[in-house]
Amino acid sequence: MLRPVAFCLLCLLVSSPASALETMRIAMSEAGGEVQVSGPGLSSGADTEEATFQPLGTRQAIVRRRGKKLEVNGVLVAGSSVRFRSGEAAPGADASREKPLRAGGMEVRGDVVVRVYREGLQLINVIPLEEYLAAVLGSEMPVSFPPEALKAQAVAARTYALQKKLEAYGSSFYLGSSVLHQVYGGVNREDPRTLAAVEATRGEVLTYELAPIEAYFHASCGGRTESGLAALQRDLPYLQPAECPCGRLPASRWTATVSRAELQTALGGSPSGFRISGRTGTRRASRVSTSEGLSMDGPRFRQRLGYTKLKSLDFEVEETPHGYHFTGRGYGHGAGLCQWGAKALADGGWNYRDILSHYYPGTELQQLY
Repeated sequence: MLRPVAFCLLCLLVSSPASALETMRIAMSEAGGEVQVSGPGLSSGADTEEATFQPLGTRQAIVRRRGKKLEVNGVLVAGSSVRFRSGEAAPGADASREKPLRAGGMEVRGDVVVRVYREGLQLINVIPLEEYLAAVLGSEMPVSFPPEALKAQAVAARTYALQKKLEAYGSSFYLGSSVLHQVYGGVNREDPRTLAAVEATRGEVLTYELAPIEAYFHASCGGRTESGLAALQRDLPYLQPAECPCGRLPASRWTATVSRAELQTALGGSPSGFRISGRTGTRRASRVSTSEGLSMDGPRFRQRLGYTKLKSLDFEVEETPHGYHFTGRGYGHGAGLCQWGAKALADGGWNYRDILSHYYPGTELQQLY
């Protein structure tokens, strides 16, 4: 059952104007000394919610860095950032939504900020939260998954985004657009099914003790999720091991062959006698070692070898004449919502509320707006 969010950390957001509450700032990419922003009815202004935007009279803006300042189409502008907006709405059913902008190789809704950053420029997408989520869903979960699984992912992604916004409140941006945060591919990742899942759960967030949770998720756990402490060094009561039906799916199984040279590079020394020397309660590798005294924790080893090569820490390894053969289960860190598990549960008749309760025990589903 949903209930309004009570007095808590979310009051910081609730006390903000509605437009600010539902707005995210997403770091799109970095560029050198020049970047192009294009869109219909293009206008520009200061990077504030109250800014007045002036039409540029062109569909394209060339932004160049000039020391600590910016130049737009050859004209120096005040400050070290400039914000662009489309001035035309999309036709038909999307008449209330402005046409997207293109910048840094992405097409996005909302505004695009170009700012002086390090030795070059940074692009930031300022976008309504619900529109952001529609593209996140299409980037993070197959749109062919059942509607209830997509709804569960929508709530998890919304909660994760708001928690990160609270954490970074007042910063130039709240989240990146890569796997280090939530994958965000812009307009091209939207789909009618992701839009429907976001709309069906509009404003719903997961809380624990009246604060939004750290709603981590991953592709596949391999049969049992991992604790937040073991996977992410986050000792949180709602990130605990849970049984998962994804272990029966072919998608949860993987193998990898790693050469001796690759393993040596990842370890920073000879791989002779390489073995798993410690495991978590869910049998994932917590530490690896060699016969020559090298030792490394599991998450760091996976990072150095490569996340696409070593898909999870739930693996066995054996030495072969050609290197080292890994046999594993799952894809990702294993904590929180398992996406393939959510699909299996939805296929079995579970609704999104039950799915979320299973993967985030002890949390409440609440209506923020």
